[in-house]
Amino acid sequence: MRKRFIVALVLMLCSTLALVASPVYATNGYFAHGYGVNDQALGGAGVALPQDTIDAAVNPANMVFLGKRFDFGLAFFNPNREYTVRGNPSGFPGTFGFAPGTVKSDTKWFIIPSIGANWMLNADSSAGISIFGNGGMNTNYPTNTYGDSPSTTGVDLMQLFIAPTYARKLAPQHAVGITPILAYQRFDQKGLQTLAPFSSDSGNISNKGYDNAYGYGARIGYQGEIVPSLNLGVSYQTRIFMSKFKKYAGLLAEQGDFDIPSNWTIGLAYKTTPALTLVFDVQRINYSEVKSVGNPMLPNLQTSQLGNDNGAGFGWKDMTIYKLGVQWQSSKDWIWRAGYSQGEQPIQDSEMPFNILAPGVIEQHVTIGFTRAMADNQDLSFALTHAFSNSVSGPNALEAPGQQTIELKMDQWQIALGYAWKY
Repeated sequence: MRKRFIVALVLMLCSTLALVASPVYATNGYFAHGYGVNDQALGGAGVALPQDTIDAAVNPANMVFLGKRFDFGLAFFNPNREYTVRGNPSGFPGTFGFAPGTVKSDTKWFIIPSIGANWMLNADSSAGISIFGNGGMNTNYPTNTYGDSPSTTGVDLMQLFIAPTYARKLAPQHAVGITPILAYQRFDQKGLQTLAPFSSDSGNISNKGYDNAYGYGARIGYQGEIVPSLNLGVSYQTRIFMSKFKKYAGLLAEQGDFDIPSNWTIGLAYKTTPALTLVFDVQRINYSEVKSVGNPMLPNLQTSQLGNDNGAGFGWKDMTIYKLGVQWQSSKDWIWRAGYSQGEQPIQDSEMPFNILAPGVIEQHVTIGFTRAMADNQDLSFALTHAFSNSVSGPNALEAPGQQTIELKMDQWQIALGYAWKY
């Protein structure tokens, strides 16, 4: 027992270091479609279905129903992103044209670990900790897209959450939970120095290397059986208030501010038979409340300098995602899962130029997976996710009307493996 505990702590440390070193590219805007391996296999659903100790990312109330356990997950993520420009630059004074053609982002694979542990304080309460990548975005185009001197253009944003959780049963089948969140962000941007004349801080707009930000927030949740065989889950995560990226105070609105937006999830889990469970979640992500994300490019680029409170942003709108999953336990050793999610991507067709850097256009995911029970209270889990190819196109708003169009396109694959030890 002591040896396993030491191994668990070592894995937790290794996972944390790996998260800090690894960029993440998420799928619902820049949030992940699901966090624990089992939820990922259900289309990201699970706010009303306790699965593993990464559940604190979705609903902290679930943790008290898990017992004593440790989970480690590893995902191999493949986002394929590109942009296409049609039409030649006009060359007119005051316009900004892009070279025509299709450019694909270079880096193809990312490794995303997650880890969690839960302890029962008594029969009705638990304490746990979960460490996971909330989301992020990454592009590295092998061209000077915006006419800057570097040979590559892109961004790299990574978000890490450390989430201790306390959960307590109010009744045998009803619980609440709270998760204080400690957040870390890392950001890098290349290729936008040509926009320095439009910046409030031209020395801190681009090509400055990685910068770090730290912040805090919380998630609260409820989960309970409202009628026999039907569970309801509800959770809300506050806005995560982050310190500012000082190296990019002349690029991001509010002098480099990049808070993580609030979001909520509500869902049901219905056990139609002892072996078959259906889950359905609705998630809302409030991107527009963060100015660096929600501010439109125009007219803000004309009326305010980059980096100011009303500086141009990515123009993302709020996003609602619907998630549906099915779980079937075919025997005491095998559980099978499948899922689907649908959401309207947050990029408006009037916001093409800046979103070349962050083409978060995915709308649909389909998922499958399983869990295999092993000896000594151990499980192995697997999830396969495919995000269908989606594209958004619109005019280059920095060019003469009708001169150029820009199309953003992406599809994704993810393979996730999980290990659980129930001690």
